[in-house]
Amino acid sequence: MKITVIGAGLVGLASAHALAAEGHRVTVVDREGPAAGASQGNAGWLAHTDIDPIASPKMLRRAPGFLLDPLGPLAIRPSYLLPLLPWLTRLVWASRPENLARSVESLVELQRLAMPAWTRLSGDLGLEALIHRRGGLFVFDDEGAFVRAKAHFRKQRDLGIACQLLDAAEARRLEPALSDRIVAAAFFPDAAHVSDPREVTQALFDAALQRGVAFQRADIVSLEAGPPARMATRAGDALTADRIVLAAGAWSKPLAASLGDAVPLDTERGYNVSFPGVTGLLARPVSFDGQGFVATPLDSGLRIGGAVELGGLSLPPNHARTRALHAKATRFLRDVPPFESGSVWMGFRPSIPDSLPVIGRARATADVIYAFGHGHYGLTQSAATGALVADLVAGRTPQIDLARFSPQRF
Repeated sequence: MKITVIGAGLVGLASAHALAAEGHRVTVVDREGPAAGASQGNAGWLAHTDIDPIASPKMLRRAPGFLLDPLGPLAIRPSYLLPLLPWLTRLVWASRPENLARSVESLVELQRLAMPAWTRLSGDLGLEALIHRRGGLFVFDDEGAFVRAKAHFRKQRDLGIACQLLDAAEARRLEPALSDRIVAAAFFPDAAHVSDPREVTQALFDAALQRGVAFQRADIVSLEAGPPARMATRAGDALTADRIVLAAGAWSKPLAASLGDAVPLDTERGYNVSFPGVTGLLARPVSFDGQGFVATPLDSGLRIGGAVELGGLSLPPNHARTRALHAKATRFLRDVPPFESGSVWMGFRPSIPDSLPVIGRARATADVIYAFGHGHYGLTQSAATGALVADLVAGRTPQIDLARFSPQRF
């Protein structure tokens, strides 16, 4: 079968591999090339231990305080507030207890597939060395917040997620660079991170070419049901395929709309600063509770990033936010390099209000399959999503119930 995958990010490339492994003739189409979007600059965590959607009562309680600080963990660009209102309304609705419970259940099911899928994919391609299994650390500078978080840690344990609670001394034995502000921590020994997101994405791309997957540079502007399914390019060309997989991340919304699917996709703009060559400060990723940032020891250097800015695709970056993340990091980590020695980046997380990606067939045709909207978990869930896409193409019953991920759920 001739299959075109739109998008050369992690989800698109993982889907291409899953389809090529089943004998399909696969072409990846992208307007730029591999790792051009969020796949190049994310934090590098394989965060399958996370079970909380962004949409939650906890987030709603914290949001007013966050929004008072324009450089804090959550910010909305004032000029983007009106276009964002429908998305925000859906976010509030998704935070209702009954809706949240269903989202958590579905998120957990997908997260359980994540590491086994990455283990299979990296093993098949000989890329095991790009995955570091050293665990992940969540640290606290407030004892009360740590006590309140214990109920969440119990929930994770009940779901089979290993979690060890540590005092300040134990946390610093794991990560000596932690400052005296840290009072407690939770260690997740099964968490992992990658050598570097760009390196991993490029490695997947190179391996895809080696197994016969083709690449075409083109800017797809609309889709049309077939058969065969058709794609129109900005240059005026028409491409066809037996099946199309839409995995264009933050740029997927108008393409889905061209087939009649009004998907509430928006972007959580993430910022980071990376310090090439700074490789000895941490041994594993560290997340700082309530601060809106993480620090990851990539093979290429230290990366400090995170936070959420809601501002769409067209507004310019505000790297005052990046500088604020760095300033926080200097309070919680020793020996953080000066901001000016780092390289800044801003990227677009493709985000759905209920924190669940869109994985399923288009409304207008079964020949187009959607695989986008993974938010903070694109790297984590990419290999599992690729396997689910292959299930849908083959007509097999997917490994998990995809009803909650359907593009028609909205």
